[in-house]
Amino acid sequence: MTRDDYGRYVAAFNAREYNAVFDFYAENPRMAFFGIEITTRDQLKEFYGFMHRYVKETVTVERFAGSDELAAVEAMVRIEAIDHLTREILDARGMQQFFPIAKGEVQEMRQYIHYHLKDGKIESVGCALV
Repeated sequence: MTRDDYGRYVAAFNAREYNAVFDFYAENPRMAFFGIEITTRDQLKEFYGFMHRYVKETVTVERFAGSDELAAVEAMVRIEAIDHLTREILDARGMQQFFPIAKGEVQEMRQYIHYHLKDGKIESVGCALV
């Protein structure tokens, strides 16, 4: 994966173009982060469709390193609440590990994301917050 490839991936993510995002993934991928595991296009669309009803999430890449087998990214993730995402809403979806956010609130966090690649496609994703 090149930096240009990753730029297209992030642009699709920031634009909420979930099908275009999933096109970067290998068959049967594994995305695991914050207690969530996504392995299908429908799961990706369902998870982010839900989250993005409440927050506008924007990823800004600060550093990128890529090879045939791995892409490593350091990014700032900006979360802006466009509606109240309450503890009750999160708990009803089994998302106790996530924090509520009030409409208008903004959070920024640094993320370190590792993408394992196979044949130019993302096979698995892991991420950590600072």
